[in-house]
Amino acid sequence: MLRGRGRRRRERDLPPCAMDVEVGSVRLPSPVMTASGTAGHGAELAAYQDLSALGAVVVKSLSADPWPGNPAPRVHAAAAGMLNSVGLQGPGVAAWRADDLPALAAAGARVVASIWGRSVDDYRRAAEALAGVGDEVVAVEVNLSCPNTEAGRDLFAHDPDATAEVLAATVACGRPRWAKLSPNTPRVVEVAGAAADAGAEAVTLVNTVMGLAIDPETRTYRLGAGERGGGLSGAAIHPVAVRVVHDVHRAHPGLPIVGVGGVADAATAVELLLAGASAVQVGTATFADPRAPSRVQRDLEHWCRRRGIPAVAELTGGLR
Repeated sequence: MLRGRGRRRRERDLPPCAMDVEVGSVRLPSPVMTASGTAGHGAELAAYQDLSALGAVVVKSLSADPWPGNPAPRVHAAAAGMLNSVGLQGPGVAAWRADDLPALAAAGARVVASIWGRSVDDYRRAAEALAGVGDEVVAVEVNLSCPNTEAGRDLFAHDPDATAEVLAATVACGRPRWAKLSPNTPRVVEVAGAAADAGAEAVTLVNTVMGLAIDPETRTYRLGAGERGGGLSGAAIHPVAVRVVHDVHRAHPGLPIVGVGGVADAATAVELLLAGASAVQVGTATFADPRAPSRVQRDLEHWCRRRGIPAVAELTGGLR
């Protein structure tokens, strides 16, 4: 018991670290957020942590209309990660505003709404449906890692022109926009520049890595999406996320970046910050531990205090 009290006293004696950060025009009290698709559409994680203490809650991607998602099974455990093909199931923006957003507002959360579409017009309608939303929505994350049905199902985020067209179409949301990009293209640096030129205040890097799982016994696909497979997330993609954040930051040093991919503790968060991210998102770790976002935030603050770092924002791009 005395040793425990001694440790607490030593923590109190450490110099403070300012945890507030800026992502474009958005100021957050912490660099740690949830990741879209891993925290539900509303205040599901409020039972496990104080959502108002997090930087923001990024909700599951919403389309203009309700969307049923992919057939089951939708999730498969992979080595050091998870493969999912949920298929962006959601209630649509209008139902989300009526049924889910009030609970987030009551919890004091800062909210980043995420939108998606299968066409430029889908994105436009989703953005328009967010117009006039409350001040608790501080930004809109435009999920561009979706199949573009107007271009043979290539991902929007694989093409700079398609990315720019979507960003131009989403201005009606009336909130700062963050473009969420795919690592599944060698053109991600070029795409990030196109997103910024088209009005994105920041880019979120990265979305899942495309993967596939086959059952050797039944000789069938493990996921209901069949040959389309699913997206790999978790620790397995962390080095990919670090690489992409690093390369985009080097090419576009003035473009704010939100890093996501395998963040599970202070060290993985710091790695993305040093590579160039201004903030990070915690995703797959939340499925194993729903308190993971607040735990990472607490551990990150302790990591900085133990090293005498006066402000976490100083870590951004601090690679030597």
